[in-house]
Amino acid sequence: MGRKNYFPYLTIAVIFLIMLVTASNIHWGKDYWKGILGADAKGYYAYLPAVFIYHDLNFDFFREIDQQKYYSENLYYEYRTTVDGKVINKYYCGTAAAELPFFLIAHTAAKLLGYDADGYSKIYMVWINIGAIVYMIIGLFFLIRTLNFYKIRAWPKVVTLITVVFGTNLFYYAVKEPGMSHVYSFAFISMFVYYAKAYLVLFPRSHIPILSALLGIIILIRPVNGLIILILPFLAGNFRILKQGLYFLFGIRNHVLIGILIFIAIISLQFIIYQISTGHFFIYTYKGEGFDFLNPYFIDILFSYKKGLFLYTPIYLISFAGLYFIWKFSRFEFYSWISFFGVITYVFSSWWMWYYGGSFSSRVYVEFLPVFMILLAVALNEIRNKFLKSSFITLIFMLIIICQVQTYQYRYYQIHWSEMNKEKYWDVFLRFDKLNK
Repeated sequence: MGRKNYFPYLTIAVIFLIMLVTASNIHWGKDYWKGILGADAKGYYAYLPAVFIYHDLNFDFFREIDQQKYYSENLYYEYRTTVDGKVINKYYCGTAAAELPFFLIAHTAAKLLGYDADGYSKIYMVWINIGAIVYMIIGLFFLIRTLNFYKIRAWPKVVTLITVVFGTNLFYYAVKEPGMSHVYSFAFISMFVYYAKAYLVLFPRSHIPILSALLGIIILIRPVNGLIILILPFLAGNFRILKQGLYFLFGIRNHVLIGILIFIAIISLQFIIYQISTGHFFIYTYKGEGFDFLNPYFIDILFSYKKGLFLYTPIYLISFAGLYFIWKFSRFEFYSWISFFGVITYVFSSWWMWYYGGSFSSRVYVEFLPVFMILLAVALNEIRNKFLKSSFITLIFMLIIICQVQTYQYRYYQIHWSEMNKEKYWDVFLRFDKLNK
């Protein structure tokens, strides 16, 4: 490995330190740690103390913990729902499964160091914050490995890493709301994309169980993210390789069977929890919520002042520049990527609350950032004209600054989570003089 090839990994190490310092500054002092888990994140995490401390999958400890011991009017959130008279967690358990190693570290440390070993004292929250950053770093590592297949040079990799962390809402969900599911999904989808690409290039049979396990945890975290399988045609590069990859599965039936069993075992965790909690394996906990596929908010989810992805995090849009080169290399890849983006956007925008509540930009795209960053890296790698290259890089770093300013504004409610419109947006746009008011 050449010396320059180490630069992307050195960049990842520097990013890790920056994120730790940023997280400690935001959350670890005074009582700020109490805000590490908020809203949906409380429900995701609650499975861990429920199983390992309170042995209570009906979450009766909620009364003591959330309503009394750690009660805060601003942070209080009811994550429970009722099914057939039984109280159950509304949210899926996949995020908790991802958080488990860091919860166990915190639980052990709490007992050794004299913290309240109740699952919610400061040491638990800090380790959950650290865990989110570690998962982000894992996602970045596998993103770099994926870019190797596209023969991306060292410096475009470095720019891509800096961009994906500081120029998108990944930054926000790694440090400010680390208990949300998105950074964990980002990591597992980044791994899935790498192993899927590797399989479609080299056909290693050992990757089948790995891909099955990754797809299982991706769905366990957030079922709709199973749509990542639709990226396989793009990763194949052409129809011949895609067909060859599918045919190859028939010759390794033992590996496929093992993969299916692993996949079923992982997603069965949720059904087992439902059975223990209510006596039923299959439950829909999002009562009164669902998809309306006849009325998608396709344009709004991408461009609206309320929560438009391309407005608040324009790096997603800029990454589309890579499609120009993808078009030149392979029309199959071009149409495959556009189709993937169209399907996930159609599905996301069909959710009854298409803006997904309190979130910075459209949070449901965070997990799919590896797919966008392939395009960005290709564009950086293939632009040959020096003026265009300098202009493109300058634009990227300008958008990183805009993203960081808007992230800060969102943290301090100058960008509202649901009430933004054209007038409000332009009133605060890059208004540095209003940041501390």
